[in-house]
Amino acid sequence: MFQATEYLQTMRRISKFHDECIQRICEQHGLTKMEATIITFLKNNPGLDTAADMAELRALSQAVESLCQKELLARTPDRTDRRKMHLSLLPPAGPITESIDQLQDNFGHRIFQGFSESDLETFSRLNRQIIENVKQAAGHSDPEAHHEPSRKEEFL
Repeated sequence: MFQATEYLQTMRRISKFHDECIQRICEQHGLTKMEATIITFLKNNPGLDTAADMAELRALSQAVESLCQKELLARTPDRTDRRKMHLSLLPPAGPITESIDQLQDNFGHRIFQGFSESDLETFSRLNRQIIENVKQAAGHSDPEAHHEPSRKEEFL
């Protein structure tokens, strides 16, 4: 039987565990949580590189400015729409993205410990359905904007 409270508590625990992992990246590289979130987003989502693509992130402009000042991020104007800026990671962000790779691997291994490949495939399928249901319930369903996550993104 489905237990909404148990499910929500588990989601909060996963989120808290992920936040703790991100905090280690922040401390290791002198970043704010938002800066680490932006770098992670850009690394995991090639082609989604504008502020509009990251619209759900709060305090975005301050963090982007800070990352540019730290020479970890570059802004490039769009060729056809001067109002749009593309963001790209610069080489000095390399050690941070390596730390993010390690974090994602560790995070995935720890939370999916004991899952078979079949279990992971089932989880992935069910998770995609939950995401779609939540989008529809929240009025954000846009079938043309569906982004099929990579194997790593599906779990993180």
